[in-house]
Amino acid sequence: MTIRTKNKPLKKAEAYYNSHEANAFYQTIWGGQDIHIGIYRDDNEPIVDASHRTVETMATWLSGIDETSHILDLGSGYGGGARYLANQFGCQVSCLNLSETQNAINRKLTANKGLSDRVHVVHGDFENIPEPSNKFDAIWSQDALLHSEDRCQVLEEVRRVLIKGGQFILTDPMQSDNCPDLVLQPILDRIQLSSLASFGFYHAELTTRSFKKANTEDLTDHLRIHYDRVGQALKNRYDEAVALSGQTYVDNMIKGLQHWVDGAHRGYLAWGIMDYRLTL
Repeated sequence: MTIRTKNKPLKKAEAYYNSHEANAFYQTIWGGQDIHIGIYRDDNEPIVDASHRTVETMATWLSGIDETSHILDLGSGYGGGARYLANQFGCQVSCLNLSETQNAINRKLTANKGLSDRVHVVHGDFENIPEPSNKFDAIWSQDALLHSEDRCQVLEEVRRVLIKGGQFILTDPMQSDNCPDLVLQPILDRIQLSSLASFGFYHAELTTRSFKKANTEDLTDHLRIHYDRVGQALKNRYDEAVALSGQTYVDNMIKGLQHWVDGAHRGYLAWGIMDYRLTL
């Protein structure tokens, strides 16, 4: 394994998720333990419930996981998904995450649940997975890979550390396959990236790397609902959020979330669950 220098977008993401402002926001407004897009029963469902439903839904897609299995969670955040998997299946889960602020909270929450023997938290990034080749039975990732400017390198690393026949299941905020040029620039500027992936990108790049699609479900409307719900929660709890994260952070977040809502409404964005299996 060749160690690569962490690129600028990953450094920016690490600094952002380590910040007090972001940590307070994600802990109090955006789902708490599950800081990813939710699957909603209706537009008014609590963010926490919908966010956890995504974990539960993805877990039903896992195949052959039991107490002998080892799963790698890429971009694990506060570890809500990892703890659910360890508790549900009795398996080992390695959490790889670039924010030491989140990792410290993950370790504490994991210890409180009595799962420290099954959930292991590692500081690192998914362009340089600090694990040996052919180790994991499954790789799991929720709304994290968008932060990489070199997603092809991420997929190379996924292929390297996954066993033959292993499962790669992920969600990622993406652009639609027919998205016009430049229309997503406000979103890209906000997250300091030059592009987003797409369903077509992941299918083409994973197929090239000997993965075969097992299942994909387009759930893009939930992206629109989620960002709208988080934005509304910030507005409804504005004074509280400002006290925790500062007015500049909150105002910029409200503006940024609206770009995601508008992009999804216009058909420029995509989101869903993807399930691929490594054949070689």
